[in-house]
Amino acid sequence: MSDKFEAGQILDGKVTGIQPYGAFVALDEETQGLVHISEITHGFVKDVHEHLAIGDEVKVKVLSVDAEKNKVSLSIRATQEPPKNNAKSQKKAESSQPDNENAGFNTLKDKLEEWIKQSEK
Repeated sequence: MSDKFEAGQILDGKVTGIQPYGAFVALDEETQGLVHISEITHGFVKDVHEHLAIGDEVKVKVLSVDAEKNKVSLSIRATQEPPKNNAKSQKKAESSQPDNENAGFNTLKDKLEEWIKQSEK
């Protein structure tokens, strides 16, 4: 097994089983790997069944191979483009940014005086 697969490879596989913690993917006739629930897609996955079904053809990236334990860790997420930030979440991130560059480790007294000045503007 260790000769066939190595970390970083991108392969085609077929979903053969689904568990609450992830999905098993057949890489060939003899070898299966696990796609952990956190590696299924970008973002939060509550239920694997919402994203995959048994028999689905998927593209996976080999994360690690443990020849001694005969385990292959896979990721579907690593083969996908990360989602672009939409305008709404970008606007929220910008609004939570402080207006000044000195928003670091000031004392509460210093910050209070600064906040009072800002509120008066």
